[in-house]
Amino acid sequence: MIGARHGVAVPKTVDGRVVRAPELLRALERSSAGMIALIQLGIDRGGAVPPAAWQNFPTDVVHLLSYFVAHEAHHRGQLVMLARQLGHRLPAEVTGGLWQWKKRSRE
Repeated sequence: MIGARHGVAVPKTVDGRVVRAPELLRALERSSAGMIALIQLGIDRGGAVPPAAWQNFPTDVVHLLSYFVAHEAHHRGQLVMLARQLGHRLPAEVTGGLWQWKKRSRE
């Protein structure tokens, strides 16, 4: 939503209660494309994204990326915690691989 008024497409939100894996994967691809477009917007604007009224992080691209990496890590942690709270121990190849950024990027 930060870049919407600058031509960055805002991906449609999925309903987490009923979304199916194929729809979620498409939504994640759209979200990824939006993030890439937002980063490119920041680069094209001299290294900073345009500020948004609700924004709680600096607008320079380095801090933007840092914020979103931390945000992504937060959600990964939430998923692991929720699975454990529901009595599902995720396999080590899942929990041990959540933070393997180089391996994930090759996938």
